[in-house]
Parts: sequence; structure tokens; C-alpha cells
Amino acid sequence: MSDSSTRTPDAMPIMEHLRELRSRIIRSFLAIAVASLTMLTVYDPVKNFLTEPYRNLCSSRPDFNCDGSLFSLGPLDGFSARMRICLYGGVVLALPVILWQIWRFIVPALSKKEKRYAVPFIVSSIVLFAVGCSLAYWTLDKALEFLISWSGTDVSQAYQVTKYISLVVLMMLAFGVGFLSPVLLVFLQLVSVVTPRALIKQWRYAVMGIFVAAAVITPSGDPVSMLALAVPLSVLYLLSALVGWLLVRRRAT
Repeated sequence: MSDSSTRTPDAMPIMEHLRELRSRIIRSFLAIAVASLTMLTVYDPVKNFLTEPYRNLCSSRPDFNCDGSLFSLGPLDGFSARMRICLYGGVVLALPVILWQIWRFIVPALSKKEKRYAVPFIVSSIVLFAVGCSLAYWTLDKALEFLISWSGTDVSQAYQVTKYISLVVLMMLAFGVGFLSPVLLVFLQLVSVVTPRALIKQWRYAVMGIFVAAAVITPSGDPVSMLALAVPLSVLYLLSALVGWLLVRRRAT
């Protein structure tokens, strides 16, 4: 039996589209489940990696009254922290599979020329997501330093393990997902939903919207993280308009 994803949209009725979507979703969830089980086996190294910026900050700033330790304030805190790391880490590890399933679902609606962008689409998405997560991790100690400094003097820092893990992982996911926006913009230009001219013409409103969105989606809410996310995204917005213009021009020739 041939793969239904290779058929043309006209040959695929609506119910088959829904079955195809269900199949892609199930495969994505299975990939996340396998990746989460993998993360379960390396929980301690991953936890140490995520808490390293906090420990380094406490070592370099003794005036902050912290020793880099995390605390479990309930019998379920440790279990909850482990599950969150495994689930979030599973989503990150399964990202290539998820992106591939998304691409395979939408590929029947694309032309032959557009289908050849599959590999660049997947690779660039993974690279940009990794860059976003790395930037969030790199700015974590600076964000924590800002937040702790605002708590005032003679205030001891005692972080609950579940809340700290959630903050760090959500920051990395927010940065990673945010850095995927240029891929979406280039794709929308390729399928003629938006034009490079329109993106360039509206760049002032776009940059303003990027700063507002960065302030909203940054879990820590500090200006360090907001600027670290908004400034690169503004540059990537302009680059995506340039890349889209080059690709559209090349396709037209």
C-alpha cells in the first residue's frame, strides 16, 4: 500500500486528510514518549547541567546569601521535577521527528519545487531551536542575578526544585520556539501567503510586536532575557525577509 502522504491533495478526501493527521500526531507522541524515557536514564546529569548557572552565580556572588542548593518542599516535588525534565527534554529530543511529521503532512499541498526545501527546512529549524535554547541557557545566570538583586539585601535565596526547573526549561523552550519564527516567515513567503515587500514595509510594527511578544513569553519577566530574545529575533526577522526575497526571485527566474 502506498504512503498516503505522496498523493495529491485532489486525490485525498477530507476523511483521509484527518486519518493522515491522526497518524502524524500519533507518531510524534510516540517519538516524545521514547525520548522522554531516554531522558529518564540521564536525569541527574541533565539536572546538574540545568542548575549549573545558579550554582556558579551563588559562588561568584556570596552577598546573595545562596549556596546553589535546591529544596523539595513536599513529598512529590522530587518526582514532579524528574517528570518535567523528562517530558520537556523528550519534546526537545523528538523535535526532528515532530518537524518531519509536520512537513510530511503539508508536503502534498506543495509544488515539486517547494518540496525540495524539506531538508533545509528541517535542518534550519533544528539549528535555530538549538541556538535559541543555548542563548537562554547563556543568559540564565544574568537573569537570575537581576531577579535576586531586586529581592533586596539580607534576603536568603531558597529555590524550590520544581519551580526552578520549570523556569529554566520554559525559558529555553520560549527562546527555542521564538527562534523558529524566521523559518515560518520564509515558508509563508514561499507559499505566497506574505511577500518580502510586505515584511520589509512593516518592519517597524514587526519589531515592536517582537519586543512585546518577548516580554510576554519570557517566563522570568526580566529585561535581560527579554532583550536577549527580542534583539536577535528582530535581526532574524529582517534576514528572513531577505532570504525569502532571494528564494522568491530565484523561483521566478
